[in-house]
Amino acid sequence: MTTSSPVVSISATHALNEPITPLSWALIFLIPGFWSINYLVGRSAPALIAPHALAFSRWALAAMILGVFAWRELQEKRHLIWQDRWHFLVLGLLGMWVCGAWLYVAARTTPANNIALIYALSPVFIVLGAAVFLNESMRTRQWLGVLLAMTGLVHVVIQGRWHAIAQTEFVVGDLWVLGCAIAWAIYSLLLKRWPSPFSPLARLVLIAAAGSLFMLPLTIIEAWSGLPHTQTVWGWQTAGLIGAAAVFPGAGAYLSYSMLQKRIGASRTALVLYLGPLYAAALAWFVLGEPLHIYHAIGAAIILPGIYLASQAKSQ
Repeated sequence: MTTSSPVVSISATHALNEPITPLSWALIFLIPGFWSINYLVGRSAPALIAPHALAFSRWALAAMILGVFAWRELQEKRHLIWQDRWHFLVLGLLGMWVCGAWLYVAARTTPANNIALIYALSPVFIVLGAAVFLNESMRTRQWLGVLLAMTGLVHVVIQGRWHAIAQTEFVVGDLWVLGCAIAWAIYSLLLKRWPSPFSPLARLVLIAAAGSLFMLPLTIIEAWSGLPHTQTVWGWQTAGLIGAAAVFPGAGAYLSYSMLQKRIGASRTALVLYLGPLYAAALAWFVLGEPLHIYHAIGAAIILPGIYLASQAKSQ
C-alpha cells in the first residue's frame, strides 16, 4: 500500500470544482506545444533511429536530466521507492513504452491525420474512466465543451472536408495509435488513482526510469533483429532528435501534465489534447514550411471556446 501525501491525494472531485488559475491556464496552452514537437521528431526519425531506440533514449535522458533536480527527494525517500515499484513499472509501461515506441512504429505507416483523429479518443476514454473510477461528474456545459472541442478537432484533422470522415482509410498503424490512445487514458487515470508520497518531479523520474528499464531489452532485440526500420544511424542529427524528444514532449510535457491534473482533475486536463493539431500545424508551417489554411482558423474558433466551457468548475 502506498503512503499518500496531502498534496498528491487531493480528491478528484475537489480538483474538478477548483477554478482555473493563471498557472493552470498557462499549463493548458504550454503542454500541447511541448507534445507537438513530437510530430517533428516523428517525421524525421524513421531514416535515423529505430522506434524503441528513440523511445528508450528519450526517457532515459529525461530521467537523468530531471533526476538531477529530484535527487535530494529521491535520497530522502529512497525507502519508499521499492514499495511502489509496481506502480512505477505499470505507469512506465503505459506512458513511456506504449505512448512512445508504439507511436513511432505507427508513424511509419499511418498518416498524421489518422494519428490525430484516433488519438482524439483519449479524452473520451479519460472522461468516461474518470466518471466511473474517480467520481468526476461533468455538467451540461462541460459536455458541450467536449462536443465543441471534438468538433473543432475533427474539422482540423479532415481539413474542413466533412465528407472525408467516410473516406478515411485505416491501416495497421491505426491499431498501434488506438493502443496509444487507450494507454494514455489508463495512464492518466492511474496517475490520479494511485496516491504517491513523491512530488510530481520525483515521481516522473521514477516512472521514466522504470519505463526505460522495461524498454532496454526490447531496444536491444530491435537492434539485433535486422528488420526494416530497426537500425539506428548515430550522429549529431540523431542526438538532436533524442534531446528534443527528451526535453519537450518528454520531461516538459509529462511533468506539466501531472501538475495540471492535480490542480483541475483528470477529465479537464485531458482537454489539452484538443489543441495538439493546431500547434502541430503551426510548427509544421514554421519549421517545415507547410502552409496554414482557413480550416485551421475555423478549427481554432471552435476548439478554444470548447476548452473554456469544458474547463469550467461546477461552482461557476
